[in-house]
Amino acid sequence: MNTNEFRQWSQRAADWGADYRNSLRERPVRPPVDPGDIFRSIEATPPEDAEPMDRIFADFEEKIVPGMTHWQHPRFFAYFPANAAPVSVVAEYLVSAMAAQCMLWQTSPAATELETRTVDWMRQALGLPEGFSGVIQDSASSATLNAVLTMRERALDWQGNRQGLAGQARLRVYSSDQVHTSIDRAIWVSGIGEDNLVRIPVSGRFRSMDTAALEAAIVADRAAGMLPAGIIGSVGGTSIGGTDDIAAIAGVARRHGLYLHVDAAWAGSAMICPEYRHFWAGAEHADSVVFNPHKWLGAQFDCSIQFLRQPEDLVRTLAIKPEFLKTHGRDGIINYSEWSVPLGRRFRALKLWFLLRAHGLQNLRAMIRNHVAWSEGLAARLAGEPDFEIVSEPMLSLFSFRHKTTSSADADEHNLRLVNAINDDGRIYLTQTRVDGQVAIRFQVGQFETTAGDVDAAFAVITEIARNSAIQP
Repeated sequence: MNTNEFRQWSQRAADWGADYRNSLRERPVRPPVDPGDIFRSIEATPPEDAEPMDRIFADFEEKIVPGMTHWQHPRFFAYFPANAAPVSVVAEYLVSAMAAQCMLWQTSPAATELETRTVDWMRQALGLPEGFSGVIQDSASSATLNAVLTMRERALDWQGNRQGLAGQARLRVYSSDQVHTSIDRAIWVSGIGEDNLVRIPVSGRFRSMDTAALEAAIVADRAAGMLPAGIIGSVGGTSIGGTDDIAAIAGVARRHGLYLHVDAAWAGSAMICPEYRHFWAGAEHADSVVFNPHKWLGAQFDCSIQFLRQPEDLVRTLAIKPEFLKTHGRDGIINYSEWSVPLGRRFRALKLWFLLRAHGLQNLRAMIRNHVAWSEGLAARLAGEPDFEIVSEPMLSLFSFRHKTTSSADADEHNLRLVNAINDDGRIYLTQTRVDGQVAIRFQVGQFETTAGDVDAAFAVITEIARNSAIQP
């Protein structure tokens, strides 16, 4: 592809992207395809000869797009959002065109220094105190792995990386059952082992960890010769928004000298609104906090910020400095590859910089406040319907509900049929979860371009399909 062709097809791709966004409301949120449909449409062997771009682009439109789930659809109410505000997409065009590896200061000074500045902008926006530093990771999963590795090393007096875990005291990490499954994976990858992730009972509307039970578990483990390493708190858990009393947990962590990591991957974005910060009161006492601007704020994936009270502990855990990665003759620089497991790093800060400048915090706050209000309004409307019950009250813009059945019907099967019928219909997209062992249907508002009308449409779709005889018991 020569320069003129690169210009032509870049313009074509940008035009396609704008047209795609404009057409989303007319598309089903989830594609009406069966497993294997796309696979069978793709040639079984790779091409020997070059093919023209117009044919490749046509296949993209005809074979790929019809099989995509449209995460930027304004009626995407499933999972959590993975927003890509148009301005962040423009920034990603520029990042892709430069294709820089931003692993060291010297490999792209502007990328490193912009990351330092934009992360501090976000610290201020969220109300975290001065003294917290941060780094943009690819996802909360990576940030959580970093935290678990750091708590492991601190507990082992920094000997785990060198000596391994064989012969060491048995490490213990504590969390509730409301945390994301990325915590389980971090425990696996770190070598601590799933049997040593201690699940603390929860209580109350927000299913917070019982701090008395947490402290008792730590004391009992120490008495049994085990080595407590850290606590993982949740703010806005994925299932139904489970949120711990972070201040109380921080007190336990302080008393027992444990590392505290707070996972606020989704809910952290709402902390740009001062009235929601009570949900993570005490986060300023954590050792690390993660939140994902690529969820609710509109920064295109991947963009996850890990804030750190003592970044030197993370660097001590992860940094490897072979001669070819050293920057000579420069003091006081940051090499962010020493703050993460991967060596290679994308220029993630640019899209966040564009986003914050193009929208401003006031507009982002207004969006989040609208989403919370619309979700609370929908929960109230469903609660007023005789055939529905609210299973978990709104936590910010997330709640769960269930459609009632006759006493002889299987309620779980009935609600699974309902959520599948809703998603097959295509007008909205929801996901299910389990609450106290029973199926419930999740609803969250978070897509960047959702309107009050889209939430009204969701109410109409849910109640209409629930009345449909096809899903009645």
